[in-house]
Amino acid sequence: MNAQGWFVRLSLLATILTLCVVSLGAYVRLSDAGLGCPDWPGCYGSLTVPQSEAAIAHAQTAYPDSPLHHGKAWKEMAHRYLAGTLGLLILALFVLGWRARHTLLVTPWLPAALLVMVTFQAMLGMWTVTMLLKPAIVSAHLLGGMTTLAMLTWISHRHVLGQRSRFAMPIRQPGQRWLIRLALLVLFAQIFLGGWTSTNYAALACTDFPTCHGAWLPEVDFANAFHLTRELGQSADGGQLSLAALTAIQWSHRIGALCVFLLFAGLALYLRPFADYRRLALVLATLLLLQIGIGIANLLLHLPLVLAVAHNLGAALLVICTVVLNSKITALKAV
Repeated sequence: MNAQGWFVRLSLLATILTLCVVSLGAYVRLSDAGLGCPDWPGCYGSLTVPQSEAAIAHAQTAYPDSPLHHGKAWKEMAHRYLAGTLGLLILALFVLGWRARHTLLVTPWLPAALLVMVTFQAMLGMWTVTMLLKPAIVSAHLLGGMTTLAMLTWISHRHVLGQRSRFAMPIRQPGQRWLIRLALLVLFAQIFLGGWTSTNYAALACTDFPTCHGAWLPEVDFANAFHLTRELGQSADGGQLSLAALTAIQWSHRIGALCVFLLFAGLALYLRPFADYRRLALVLATLLLLQIGIGIANLLLHLPLVLAVAHNLGAALLVICTVVLNSKITALKAV
C-alpha cells in the first residue's frame, strides 16, 4: 500500500479514535476522576496505576494529599493511554502527508497543524492536572479536542467520501455559504459555553426550566462568571464564587443553545430541498433535537452521568456533521 493509501486509512481511524477520546475525556471529568492521578504523564510516579502494597505505600508517601482511588486513577490513565495512541497516529499522518503531498486532497500543512494541535493538547492535559482543574485550562482542553476532531473529520471526508463527488456542490451564493461557515463558529462558541458550565460545576445552578429560579431574568453576575484567570470555585478577588455567577454561566449556555437551535434548524430546513444535502440535513436536524432534549433532561434529572456524557457526545457528533457540511460546499482540488 502506498503512502496515500495509508494516510486515508489512518485518518479515518484517527477520526474515530478522537471521538472516543473526547467522549472518554467527558466521562473522566464528569465522574470526578480528572485528578485521579495527581501527576503527569504517569500516575503516582509510575506509568500505570500502583497495584502492589509496596507501590501503593510509596504513592501515598510521595503524594500524601492525594489519596489513591483505583477506579478514578484507571479512568484517568485509560484516557491518557488512548490520547497517547491518538498522538502517535497523528504523527504518522504528518509523515505520510508529506510523503504523499502531491496526491493529497488537502494541503500537507493541515496534518502539520494537526500535529501542533495535538502537542498543545498534551500540554493542556498536563496543566489540567498541575493547575488543579483550572476552568480556563479545562475548557481550552475541551475546545482543543473538538478542534482536533474537526480537523480530522475534514481530512477524512475529503479523502474517504469526497472522492466520490469531485465537483462544487449547488450552494454558490456567498451569503448562504458564509452562513454555513458561521454555523461551525457558533457551534464552537456554544461548546465553549457548555465546557465552561461543566468545568465550573454550574450545570445545576438552577434546576427549573425554561425559567431559572422561577424568573425569566434571574440575578446574574457576569463579571465573575467569565473571569478567565480565576481559580476553580473562586471569584476574581479570590472569594467564593457566588450563586449569581454560577447562574450567569448556566443562563448563558441556555441562551447559546437557543441561538444554535434557531440557526441549525433554519439551516436544516434550507438544505432539505437540495438532493445532495437532504440526508445530511436530516442527520443535522435529528442530532440537534436529540442534543436539546438531552440538555433539558440533564437539567430536570439533576445531571445523571450517562446523560451528561451523552450531551458531550452529541456535541462531538454535531461538530462532525457541521464539518462535513462545510467540506461538501468546498470544491476539491484537482489531483
